[in-house]
Amino acid sequence: MRRPRTTGLRMKGSRMSGPVAHAWIWAACGWLSVISGASWAAPCAWPQYDGWLAHVVQPDGRAMDVDTPRQQTTSEGQSYAMFFALVADDRATFDRALNWTRQNLAGGQFGPDGARLPAWQWGRRDDGSLGVIDPNSAADSDVWLAYDLFEAGRLWNDSRYTQTALALMSQVRANETAALPGAGTVLLPGPKGFYQNGLARLNPSYTPVFVLRRLAQEDPQGPWTEIANNSTEMIRIVSPRGYAPDWTAFHVGQGYVVDPVSGDTGSYDAIRTYLWAALTPSTDPLGARQLAALGGMRAAVAANGAIPERVATTTGAGQGAAPVGFWGALLPYFNALNDRQAAALAQRHLADESGHARYYDRALTLFGTGAAEQRYRFDIHGRLEPRWEGACQSVNAR
Repeated sequence: MRRPRTTGLRMKGSRMSGPVAHAWIWAACGWLSVISGASWAAPCAWPQYDGWLAHVVQPDGRAMDVDTPRQQTTSEGQSYAMFFALVADDRATFDRALNWTRQNLAGGQFGPDGARLPAWQWGRRDDGSLGVIDPNSAADSDVWLAYDLFEAGRLWNDSRYTQTALALMSQVRANETAALPGAGTVLLPGPKGFYQNGLARLNPSYTPVFVLRRLAQEDPQGPWTEIANNSTEMIRIVSPRGYAPDWTAFHVGQGYVVDPVSGDTGSYDAIRTYLWAALTPSTDPLGARQLAALGGMRAAVAANGAIPERVATTTGAGQGAAPVGFWGALLPYFNALNDRQAAALAQRHLADESGHARYYDRALTLFGTGAAEQRYRFDIHGRLEPRWEGACQSVNAR
């Protein structure tokens, strides 16, 4: 994902021994998934995850974006690597990614006794050395990291992960949330440079409802439920044509306004807003409200048979052809809207184009196809329900 550097304002193998709480029952290697009207039995192996490991995750646990000149690693990429490892029951990779994050992004301070907000960007610096490029943290990555750790503690029955998550959450709460008069409590994108002179820059893709629901379970006195409610209202307001923007802004006294840095463009950040809304359980009213506000991509495909790479969210005008990752991200969205024709089109794009996907496209596609293949889902409290079973553990546990 592309993020400018901070200049005042920045965009940015253990196996489970017991049943998963509240999980549904799967027949080993014989479960059926229905997408676009077609049914098939999916294999226990997860070749897309194997591809992610081969192309993105280094032996030391670093998720590297080889498509950038700096060959950067972001805290976002580390949080996604840990999430996918959870879904695959791949504790060895999870621990390597966690340890790399601790040592390289958090200065060694990322454990049960205390956690420092990790730097969001690491890679090749201007002098050729490798290290932190931008020390500011990214709140979306931080809440995802906390989520990953809570679920690792629960699913793998290890309180060390849980205690690390609690330590991280206290930092997020203290440094990356703010109460805005007229908007309520929000998640700031980072601790520095996003709330100045009564203007807060916000990112609609930073607040998945299911993540916030899970944080609220662990910290019921915290602001997480309020943030989920306020973020849903934000998405409704800033998506007048059914398209989410990458960034928006809230001006105290004026309300939501077009972001002064990125304008009204919806593209590489915003595509996740549709994905997170679709992954939120259908029984969660906030997910339903978000989907109701985000009908633009469905309308675009119905009208043009294509997804635009960029949309002017105030007018609905689109341009460019979206990369394959957008189709992967929108596959659960089309399924949640029961749009079989669009889901089938997404499947065709994924079959034809995924072999040469770039780093961010791989991440989006792994989220989307993993959900569509029913390898994981979230319950009403945000808890991860992976499709773990004995036959599959023998393939995926590492």
